[in-house]
Amino acid sequence: MTEPRCTDPVIGDILAGWRYDISGLSPAMRTDYDQHLSECAQCRHRQHLARTIDMLLISVSSLSILAFLLAAAVLHRIEAIAHLGSSLHGHLYHTPITISLQATAIAGLSISLLLWVLVAIATPVPGLVADAIQRIPPHIRERIMKNAA
Repeated sequence: MTEPRCTDPVIGDILAGWRYDISGLSPAMRTDYDQHLSECAQCRHRQHLARTIDMLLISVSSLSILAFLLAAAVLHRIEAIAHLGSSLHGHLYHTPITISLQATAIAGLSISLLLWVLVAIATPVPGLVADAIQRIPPHIRERIMKNAA
């Protein structure tokens, strides 16, 4: 099987940029790009692949944030229960392993938040929203637009 060739190499090279997003352009300037994307299967596929990877990165970063947040909360709760139990028996001590695991979870949470922000900045959000809206069936899209107005 042969891969489809780009129908207009000049516009295809412009659209080939990983982060290139035409949703921010004025309607008059983006007509050529919209027409090219509707005609060129290769460029449409590359744009779809780039947006899919963007969504996967945002999703994985979000799940990572939730996992580290949950880990930090659980470890904090374990430390509180251990501290309460030790003070009831007259011993006051901290479990260093729990504190270091909690610090690791907070560090992981911070790194995940930073990565999420970097991906969100680099992702062309208007393009993702426009793609998501186009995937909604027309009858549901019309109902949503009526309810929003």
